[in-house]
Amino acid sequence: MVLSRGWSLFLVGVGVWTWVIWPRFAVAIWQDPRAWVSGTVGDWPAAGFLWIHALLIGTSLAVGTTVGLLGIRGWRARKASSPGV
Repeated sequence: MVLSRGWSLFLVGVGVWTWVIWPRFAVAIWQDPRAWVSGTVGDWPAAGFLWIHALLIGTSLAVGTTVGLLGIRGWRARKASSPGV
């Protein structure tokens, strides 16, 4: 299967968007007092709030990276299969 250039760019855009948004969200979660059992930022142990969000952020970054790489591969495959380009 070869993706169109439009879909390839869309997938790359989703991958980039993921890496723009989620790291900032991770910082916000880290700085939230609900992420810490004592309510003091950085004072271990961490609460379930932090662990659940860390899992969500990690999963989202992994999926976003995969989608972005598929977009890059689709763009390259489309470029290679187009005659005279």
